[in-house]
Parts: sequence; C-alpha cells; structure tokens
Amino acid sequence: MDISPFFFYLFGGLAILFSLFVVLKKSPVASAFSLVLVFFSFAAIYAVLGAHLIAALQVLVYAGAIMVLFIFVIMLLNQDVPSFDIARTHVVIRAVAVVATVALFGAFVWVFKNSALPAARGGFSASAIEMAGGNTVVVSELMFNQYILPFEVTSILLLAAMVGAVAIAKRQKSSAEVLREAAANQRKQAGRAAVGGAK
Repeated sequence: MDISPFFFYLFGGLAILFSLFVVLKKSPVASAFSLVLVFFSFAAIYAVLGAHLIAALQVLVYAGAIMVLFIFVIMLLNQDVPSFDIARTHVVIRAVAVVATVALFGAFVWVFKNSALPAARGGFSASAIEMAGGNTVVVSELMFNQYILPFEVTSILLLAAMVGAVAIAKRQKSSAEVLREAAANQRKQAGRAAVGGAK
C-alpha cells in the first residue's frame, strides 16, 4: 500500500502541536479541546494508513464519547477554582520540569536508537485480513471475543469515574451554597445594624 509521506508528516506534526497545547494551555477546558484535535489528527493518520475502521472509532469513541466525559468532569470539578498557571510557579520548579522533560526525551531517543528488540508483529497479515472479511470483521471479532473482559472493565471504570465526579461536585456545591448563605446573612445583619444606627 502506497502511503503519502506528506499527509503522514502533516497530521503527525499537528498531533504534536496540539499535544503541546494540551500541556501549555492554562484553561483545563481549552486543554481538553486541544486533546480533541489530537484525536482527530490520529484518526487522520489511521485513515492515511488505510485503517478506516480504527479512524472512525477514534473519532466516535475518543473524540466523541470519552472527551464529552472529560469535559463533563472538568466542568464539574473546576467550579470557582483558579486554573493552573505555570508562570506563577517557583523558578526552581520550572527549571526542574524543563530538565526532567529534556532528560525523558533523551531517554526515549536513546531507547529507540539502541533497542535490539525487533518490532512486534500482529498475527494478521494484509492477505489474512482480506480473507477474513476486512478490518471491521477482524477487529469486531477480537474486541467482542478475545478482549471482551478488558472492554467491559474499561466501561465500568469510566462509569465509576463519572459517578465519583458527580458526587464530589455535588458536595463542593453544597459547601459553596453554605458559604454564600452565610455571607448573605452577614450582609443582611450589617444592613439592619446600619438602619438601626441611622434611626
């Protein structure tokens, strides 16, 4: 299969660019939307490689359902909470973060260049996939037969995370309502005292 290097490097570069936005954006919601664009870039790379089913699943599952869940949780947990601003952190922490990032990147490059292990190959060749009925049939059979347990466990974990986020946000909202009511009562008492003093 002939693959256009131009589109591969284009979407790969976009994925790296938006990944940096995920890390560098101050707003969690903006970071989440940048992650959506990263998923779309991955889907485009899968489409260029001929894996159209994986590209569609990437858009429907990750850029759709998973990111809706992420944004839902972020908006629940970030009520009246200031966003993380790296510019306000101590200079030593920023220096350590930069050094750790460079060291980690260098370690990845060294491992990829010096690794003697061959790349793992799947059990399905292109001809075997075509004989089995195509990508859709093969992926569906693997997902709902061999990998059905991890698939269902992942869905249960996502559901538990969503329920926990709702419970935490509800508790935080109740505390905030109590504080607002206390502040309103203080203002009323101050107003009554001012009126009494004027009389």
